[in-house]
Amino acid sequence: MDRPRRLRRSPALRALTREHHLRADMFILPLFVHEGEGNQTISTMPGVLRHDLPGLLATVQEAADLGIGNIILFGIPSHKDAVGSQARADEGIVQRAIRAVKAQFPQMVVMADTCLCEYTDHGHCGVLVQDGPNWTVDNDTTLPLLAATAVAQARAGADVVAPSAMMDGQIAALRSALDTESFGHIPIMSYAVKYASGYYGPFREAAGSTPSVGDRATYQMDPAGGYREALHEARLDVEQGADYLMVKPALAYLDVLRVVRDHFDLPLVAYNVSGEYAMLKAAAQLGMLDERRTVLETLTAFRRAGADAIMTYHALDAARWLKEG
Repeated sequence: MDRPRRLRRSPALRALTREHHLRADMFILPLFVHEGEGNQTISTMPGVLRHDLPGLLATVQEAADLGIGNIILFGIPSHKDAVGSQARADEGIVQRAIRAVKAQFPQMVVMADTCLCEYTDHGHCGVLVQDGPNWTVDNDTTLPLLAATAVAQARAGADVVAPSAMMDGQIAALRSALDTESFGHIPIMSYAVKYASGYYGPFREAAGSTPSVGDRATYQMDPAGGYREALHEARLDVEQGADYLMVKPALAYLDVLRVVRDHFDLPLVAYNVSGEYAMLKAAAQLGMLDERRTVLETLTAFRRAGADAIMTYHALDAARWLKEG
């Protein structure tokens, strides 16, 4: 009789034959930073804060102490307008945060979300125009604004820019602008496969980016779109110069993550999004799940599906648990 259970008899034997491992240095910690004073709680994301600059630096110190070497910044400005001008302002909140983090933590990889939704007064990811009775985002008018945002982030010291607007041609626009401005060394992390998902609700509260009209279904991907659309989007970004690919959300799209991994050799990032985080947190608080066990199992699933790195709001907790053993 074949007895696979022989290799499961003890923790040491199980560890010896594991194919997939988690490490703190493969996590990317998303952080919200705002222009007010003091940290603010987010009701739909227990344990996650909108930081002021001192609070941000304290959390980055905590991350560094736990072995997390990567963060991504999302900014909440005090002023929003129709074209998201604070996204690319030299004194915009993310640019100020990048400089502050790099001054105190030069070895920390600081990524910047390159989008307009947190900065526009209508909550969309680009320039909003009326198309008959409906509103839509004008793709080609938005591209130079995204490119200018990426350049401003790079100038502030960002190590990686991460365009998330899902505009056609955005990777080419950013690559051209960065190269022209002598930032050819700055990599682009593409939100290549990003779905119009219901799992983003808590993020929209955190960032104040709920669309005031319409939705994002005309530029984010259809959840039922299938693998061909996912591979087409990823291929376009590879051809335009992306350095990383991302699948967002991750938990409900593990099959897509696996397909993208099988077709492309670029580093692949899984974004464990706000709704996925909030579900596990809520279930754990109600005593329905063992939080530590379930979170680590979920993060391991992203690795098993092919992710090289994991962007997750669980990063601090997960790194702490891994350190404890």
